[in-house]
Amino acid sequence: MKEIEEKIEAIINKLRPFLINDGGNIEFVKFENNTVYIRMMGACANCHMLDVTLHDGIAAAIINEVPEVKDVVNLG
Repeated sequence: MKEIEEKIEAIINKLRPFLINDGGNIEFVKFENNTVYIRMMGACANCHMLDVTLHDGIAAAIINEVPEVKDVVNLG
């Protein structure tokens, strides 16, 4: 489990600078039952593009790299 979480955090850390560039940020909360729980912060938390960023960007990157992950959920 720890190895999977480290892979997830490494991917999030690669994505973080792009979010910070747009005034936002992302926090890894936990990995449980094949689901990654994150918290979008700053400008990303209320952005009208949040769903696209989450599913087409963040979730796609994590799921492609970590086959154990089936879903990514924003806890807000």
